Amino acid sequence: MDEPAGLDAYAPADMAARVEAGGVTKANLDTATVLALAVLAGAFIALGANFATIVLTDSGLGYGLSRLAGGLVFSLGLILVLVGGAELFTGNILMVMAWASGKVSTLRLLRNWAVVYAGNFIGALATAGGVYLSQQWTFAGYRVGATAVTIAHAKVQYDFVAAFMLGVFCNALVCLAVWLSFSARTTTDKILAIIPPIAAFVAVGFEHSIANMYFIPLGLWLRADARVLEMAGRSPEQVADLTWMRFFGANLLPVTLGNLVGGGVLVAAVYWFVYLRRRPANRFVRLWERWRPRKRLSANPSRPTAEKQ
Repeated sequence: MDEPAGLDAYAPADMAARVEAGGVTKANLDTATVLALAVLAGAFIALGANFATIVLTDSGLGYGLSRLAGGLVFSLGLILVLVGGAELFTGNILMVMAWASGKVSTLRLLRNWAVVYAGNFIGALATAGGVYLSQQWTFAGYRVGATAVTIAHAKVQYDFVAAFMLGVFCNALVCLAVWLSFSARTTTDKILAIIPPIAAFVAVGFEHSIANMYFIPLGLWLRADARVLEMAGRSPEQVADLTWMRFFGANLLPVTLGNLVGGGVLVAAVYWFVYLRRRPANRFVRLWERWRPRKRLSANPSRPTAEKQ
């Protein structure tokens, strides 16, 4: 059989090995580097969210096409992360593959996730603050601000289970976008692999924890502006439940947990099982080897010594 051409995409088995190796690299980065790259990623996702807010403002395209347009431009965020180089919490859930193979310790995995999550929050929140101070939300006769408040208010209306499930499906698509990017040999290939899954999750209304670190704080800061509320067609009483408490409790917590499950189980664990589980040094083989002798011992107790005649 002929060897694939140099520009052909990597096969899924090769992609799994590349994701695993990438997870090891991420786990071995020092804390300062991880934090700096995480702040960048939070800002990049926030820029994509800001772009989507502008496009969704008074688009006149109807609900479905407006959502699609917003999703297409939101993909800017992940393109900047993966092509420019940054550390995004939702994408780093794929490190589960390196962890399952026994190449990354549980402590290093959790350290990376914690530092990246904190850095993403700083980057997204700082970008939201910058957008607020820029008064970009006054554009189009305060319609941009009205869109921002409408988006933020809608995001704190879900119950815990709904927000969790929206987070599950969201990060399944985000991690699939990252997974597909590992098939690419060129920057163009990578960008084209990223756009469809990201556009899909935004268009259908799934919930991304890092994007919400931009969307909801910006809405919280704008809810007190009478001109924004008037343009949004809402009274102060109608947005009274848009609070920091609901941001953290009704959205960020369940969405983050859903993102963990969606990326870690539906994507990382499945692809690890398909392509990497047969490696003898993986974490679960070692666990089985430690447990199996005890099982044999309990199943085959020693026979009592025969009584002396």
